[in-house]
Amino acid sequence: MPTMMVNGLSTNVQLVPADGEQTVVFLHGMGTDSLASFYLTLAPPVAAAGINVISYDLRGHGKTERPLNGYTIGDFVADLHDLLGQLEVDQVHLVGNSFGGTLAFSYAAAHPGKVRSIVCIESEPATEIWADKMTQILDYVIEFLGREESFDWIEANFSAHHRRLARQAADRIMSTSMAQEVPLGPLLSADDIAGIECPVLSILGSQGYQSDDLEALTTFLPNGELHVFDGQGHSVLVERHREVRELVLSWIGRQAA
Repeated sequence: MPTMMVNGLSTNVQLVPADGEQTVVFLHGMGTDSLASFYLTLAPPVAAAGINVISYDLRGHGKTERPLNGYTIGDFVADLHDLLGQLEVDQVHLVGNSFGGTLAFSYAAAHPGKVRSIVCIESEPATEIWADKMTQILDYVIEFLGREESFDWIEANFSAHHRRLARQAADRIMSTSMAQEVPLGPLLSADDIAGIECPVLSILGSQGYQSDDLEALTTFLPNGELHVFDGQGHSVLVERHREVRELVLSWIGRQAA
């Protein structure tokens, strides 16, 4: 895994070149997530199918540098743009999990010519509704992880590994301005979302964060498709990774054709 200076930050990047014409960038979620989530689920089989793979730890996550501030959506988008510029990659398919999908929408809105398609997994664009939801979630996370007994509960109900991940997430969120800056955006309007013309596949759990209206996103998109896993919550990538892998490979094949 090479380390690159991306937008002024030391960034952990994993490249799996497959000498194919299509390139996928995997964008992981916030908090406990890192590029490892895709490395353990989608990256190897996607590369084995002849698709070039780019994964990296977002700023403040994994082995990438953790500045005290600089965590707006605009900062994350600028990181991705600088990374692709340095790698001299013209067009990509963006596959984002949770917050990573949110970044994919914002990047496509800012740089439409760079994005061939989007696969968003339990994700939605950075709208005012999203910002309000994120603020509530992050406030709860800060309150929950601020109590020592919460880590005991996580280990008892999940595992010691989950306890370690929660510790890392707590340190990440509470030692930076991430929770305060992420909901600031820049936010996208309905017109901005309608202007994202690249094909978008939205993969949702029927009991995930968008369970109140599963079709809300795709109705705004000019080229949106929806796949719902019945009975599934927010952890689609982890718990249904085999099915997600097949969806992603089929989707990229269709866009390439």
